[in-house]
Amino acid sequence: MEQCGGAGHSYHIAKRLSKNGLLIGIDRDKEALDVAKERLKDFDNIQFVHDNHDNIKEILEQLNIDKTDGILLDLGVSSYQIDESTRGFTYMQDGPLDMRMDKTQDITAEYIVNNYKEEELARIIYEYGEERFSRRIAKNICEYRKKEKISTTAKLVQIIEKSIPKSHNEKQGHPAKKTFQAIRIEVNNEIKPLYDTVLNSIDVLKSKGRLCIITFHSLEDRCVKQAFINATGKCTCPPGLPYCVCGRKSLGTIITKKPIIPTNEEMNNNSRSKSAKLRVFEKL
Repeated sequence: MEQCGGAGHSYHIAKRLSKNGLLIGIDRDKEALDVAKERLKDFDNIQFVHDNHDNIKEILEQLNIDKTDGILLDLGVSSYQIDESTRGFTYMQDGPLDMRMDKTQDITAEYIVNNYKEEELARIIYEYGEERFSRRIAKNICEYRKKEKISTTAKLVQIIEKSIPKSHNEKQGHPAKKTFQAIRIEVNNEIKPLYDTVLNSIDVLKSKGRLCIITFHSLEDRCVKQAFINATGKCTCPPGLPYCVCGRKSLGTIITKKPIIPTNEEMNNNSRSKSAKLRVFEKL
C-alpha cells in the first residue's frame, strides 16, 4: 500500500501498483480530488480521502491500515489552485481574497488581512514570506482597511506595491510574491504541523519503506531536512561528555544526502518546478 499526499501524482503510482497494491490519495482540496477521480477512473486500486496529510495516523486508523510501503508528500499550493483566479492564490490576476486549500474551513486570506493586528501581520509576512519590508506592508494594510475592507487580490497587490521601493522590485521580481506566500501559509497552517507530520509519516512506514517529500520553498525544505536529521538519531548531547545520555534512537537513513532538484530540461518545460526539492528517507 502506498499513500500519496498530492492526488496529482496518483496516476503514475496507481499504474505501477497494478492490481497488487492500494493507493491512498489524500488531498484537502475536494476539487483536486474530483479531478483525480476522473483521471483515474480506470483504476480500482485507489482510495480517495478528503483530509489533510497532517492527520496521516488518524486517516490510516480509520481505514484499518497499520503500516504503509511508501509515502509521497507533495507540499504547497498546486498549479490548478494558482491558475484558478477565483481561489485567490495568485497575485497575477484579480479575484476574491480567499487562498483556502480546503474550501470547507472558515479562515480565509480576507479574514487575516482585515482582522489580524499590525504586529501579527508583520510577523507572518516576515517569517513566512521572508519579506524585508514586512512592517511597512503591514502598516499600509492596516491604514487602508480603516477606510474600507480589503476583499480582492488586486487591492492587496496595490497596497503591497506602494509599500516596496521600485528599485527593489526590479531586482526581486513581483513585489507581492513573498507576502502572498506568507498569507497563504498562515491560512492553510502549512508550516507549524510539518515537523510532526514528517515524523508521523515515518512512524507508519513498514521496514525499508520510504518517505518522499517534495518542497517548493526554503521554509518547508529546512523543516523537512531537520526532521530527517533528527529521525536518523543524531546525538544531541553537549560536546565533551564521555558517553551519550540523550537516548536518541535511529528511525532510519536519509537516502538523499543532498536534495534532488529538477533537470534543466524539466525546468525549461515547467518553470514552476525550478524551486522544487525532493528528499527521501528510508525506515529501518
